Amino acid sequence: MRRRTLLAAGAGVLGGLALPAAARAWPGPYLTVAADGSGDLTSIQAAVDAIPAGNAEPFTVKIKPGVYRGQVIVPADKQNVVFRGQGPDPTAVVISDDRANGTPKPDGGTWGTSGSASVTVSGAGFSARNLTFANTFDEAAHPEFTGHQAVAVLTRADRIVFDNVRFLGNQDTLYLNSVDAATVNRVYLRKCYVEGDVDFVFGRATAVLDRCRVHSLDRGSATNNGYVTAASTSLSNPYGFLFSECRLTGTAAPGTVHLGRPWHPSNDPNAVAQTVVRDSVLDAHIKAAPWTDFGTWPWREARYLEYRNRGAGAAVTADRPQLTAEQAATLTPATYLAGADGWDPIR
Repeated sequence: MRRRTLLAAGAGVLGGLALPAAARAWPGPYLTVAADGSGDLTSIQAAVDAIPAGNAEPFTVKIKPGVYRGQVIVPADKQNVVFRGQGPDPTAVVISDDRANGTPKPDGGTWGTSGSASVTVSGAGFSARNLTFANTFDEAAHPEFTGHQAVAVLTRADRIVFDNVRFLGNQDTLYLNSVDAATVNRVYLRKCYVEGDVDFVFGRATAVLDRCRVHSLDRGSATNNGYVTAASTSLSNPYGFLFSECRLTGTAAPGTVHLGRPWHPSNDPNAVAQTVVRDSVLDAHIKAAPWTDFGTWPWREARYLEYRNRGAGAAVTADRPQLTAEQAATLTPATYLAGADGWDPIR
């Protein structure tokens, strides 16, 4: 492990081990994590643990190329944390775990969907750039599990940014949520890659996927290979998920993937999905009637809209509600994210 001179400010103790003081560089202090021991620490969780609680400025965890296995939790009192991959592209740094909803816990019971997350972000102001988050749980290897949901990233904090990040998984890859149904938490994803099959972008957060690639995997069905989204937007929140200038691709057969279905957690009638797909390219895997019911909850009672999409999977029909030009002018990335504080992470 590379050492820095211990300073009074910024140094700490973790599990009895003296930690090096964080160096200073834009956008603030930082620690370097390297699996091969050439950094300050070998564990991403150890770096998060070393960040001062209540941190008011960006604190960067520089992550050298490698695969980092095991759950990572960024707690609510660790704010403004930055994960920055140091490789030439997002594939060089991989943060992964392999547990699912139905995976047994050491102390009994199972992990559940939220507990399956490889990375959980509860600290506001978090951002990640140039790396990969994955959940490598193998559904086929565990037919005995009743819960195959396996989350790569769970967010439940405000003002979160993912920039040039990959999210890999199958069912429930990216869980964009909030601390409770009454709270609006915002997430901005810029030029990211998200893949999965069933409900792989889901939750009640306000989230903008801007110029992202959203890739549906093949589940081997000739009729139904899954659902891109399962929003559970609170009825009082006008902004759920916005896909803007994205590319929706897939290895699934043509016409076998839905754009979404409305998730009502615990049958909450006030969870009314809001999802807009606009100015995007939809490939042939998208169904001609892309929105569908979720159990007894009809999709037509949700807030599903499209606008100026193109590609083999795009169409304008009675089963595909469209924005008017006037509505489209108000449902933009900027309006989704602004909130009461005027947040503007778009670039």
